[in-house]
Amino acid sequence: NGAICIQPCSPSFHGETSFVCEERKWQMFTDACANLDVQSLFQPVHGKPGDTGKYFGSDDLGNSNCQADFSCIIPDILSSPAIPGNIADIVELLKKISLLLSVNVDRGKMQSYSRIANHILNSSVISNWAFVKDRNASSILLDSVNLFAGKLLLKNGSESIQEHFISTKGYSVHKNSSGKSFDFSMKFNNTANITGQVVIPEEELFKLPKTSKAISIAFPTLGAIIETSRLDPVSVNGMVLSVSLPEELLHILLTFEKVNKLENVKAVCVGWHSTERRWDNRACKMKSNNISNVVCICKHHHRTFKSFSILMSPTMLRNAMLDYITRVGLGLSIFSLVLCLIIETVVWHHVTKTEITYMRHFCLVNIATSLLVADVLFILAAIVHNAALNYELCVAATFFLHFFYLALFFWMFTLGLLILYGLLFIFFKITKSAFITAAFFIGYGCPLVISILTVAITVPKNGYLRTGGCWLNWYETKALLAFVVPALSIIVVNVVVVVVVVVKTGRSSVGEGCKSQDLSSMIRISKNVALLTPLLGLTWGFGLATIVDSRSLAFHVTFALLNAFQGFFILLFGTLLDRKTREALRMNCLSSR
Repeated sequence: NGAICIQPCSPSFHGETSFVCEERKWQMFTDACANLDVQSLFQPVHGKPGDTGKYFGSDDLGNSNCQADFSCIIPDILSSPAIPGNIADIVELLKKISLLLSVNVDRGKMQSYSRIANHILNSSVISNWAFVKDRNASSILLDSVNLFAGKLLLKNGSESIQEHFISTKGYSVHKNSSGKSFDFSMKFNNTANITGQVVIPEEELFKLPKTSKAISIAFPTLGAIIETSRLDPVSVNGMVLSVSLPEELLHILLTFEKVNKLENVKAVCVGWHSTERRWDNRACKMKSNNISNVVCICKHHHRTFKSFSILMSPTMLRNAMLDYITRVGLGLSIFSLVLCLIIETVVWHHVTKTEITYMRHFCLVNIATSLLVADVLFILAAIVHNAALNYELCVAATFFLHFFYLALFFWMFTLGLLILYGLLFIFFKITKSAFITAAFFIGYGCPLVISILTVAITVPKNGYLRTGGCWLNWYETKALLAFVVPALSIIVVNVVVVVVVVVKTGRSSVGEGCKSQDLSSMIRISKNVALLTPLLGLTWGFGLATIVDSRSLAFHVTFALLNAFQGFFILLFGTLLDRKTREALRMNCLSSR
């Protein structure tokens, strides 16, 4: 039974130790694979049996040509849609082939293998990789291709196998060879090509004791695919170039053409650490860098560093001024919100003598609390992302960040409803307990429902987090709309409320139906809403602008300023500029003296 070759072995099986288990598993592996039938490899590994088996052409596996180069399965695979489930199955299939059928890899086998890999490396299916359940699928694919291509047999001293999105080249090399180079020019998308070059220096070839082979593989789209499953705030800006070289060859020269030829972003030469599954800048150093190309000197290691590329951050502008503004602004915002809550505690009994004023200050306290918690979580999310790159912690931080930012807006919405209640329902009185219940349901209940639904819908598809930070995804699943739509809708509603206040306060009927004290309170609340709503709207308007034009430093700086100083705005317009609050503070100071 060929399936036994890939079944996991539990250390607790029959009470065995881990070492004994591994030894028994290896013996079973060798016994079973001695007479392995190719057909056992091509069974679907996701979903119900038969769901994807039709894509793998299992009916034709009995003929000898198929077992020689497994070409019989290619038509069904190429005709299958490259949806996430099929991508995962094909990655698993390529992994099995690399582990079990990499003996005597001739041109026919390599062509069939490349055509299968090319199907899921197509630039048109990059976004589908974001929904593949196994976040290491792209890394597994890279390792599998490197392993299989490294066994390629060279006919007449050279070989070249070209597909649109994967290219393999091989040469025989010996110590008397001049410097050997592999040149690639490949399609990145439907409109552009990019180039890459691998050079083995002549001084390295002198180290070879005998004639050997050198293999190089180029992937123009794999860098973008790897990005979809990682949290690193970087972008791969060239093709991924892999090598399979003799152990004696340690240093190679690589030239990468940049995909995005931008002057204001940093380029870094990196190697893919195959055991830790991450990009590592210790593997390479930069030799030269210009507007279109980067030349790297990289250290090859047959176990850890076999694949190389260049990294940039075109969508994550790292600017010293931007970081400074964010740190100072958040510090001031947190200080302002803490001061606001202290002032509210001190003056609470003086400013909550009527139902309307009680409700107003109750909303203001919850607005300040929500933003304070969100600001603290913002700092924690940055620490989690930068220090640990822990996916689960990042999801948790994003969930609570989403919840408390939404709570900020829904409490603003509650404040708007309070204005309408005071102006339009002047003969209907609501008790404090009823108001508190309704306010908590709107202020915290609605954000909780939206946050939970967002997680439940997008996390199973690996589309909750955006690439490069602990925040909601935009490009793949549009999860950010679960924040943007409620927030902007509330801003629009509150603007309408302010217009209603302007119209109503100009009519004498309002003054006849309301107490003058309540009318004064309504006007003060309306001023708060009229000032804070445009500021919040402007802040998140620039937040959307940073998504639309992610390279604009002006948008990023403006958003950072407005976002970081929201706490100060709430202290200023909600507390310090309120006449009743200032009078209560003055009275409190005089009484304490």
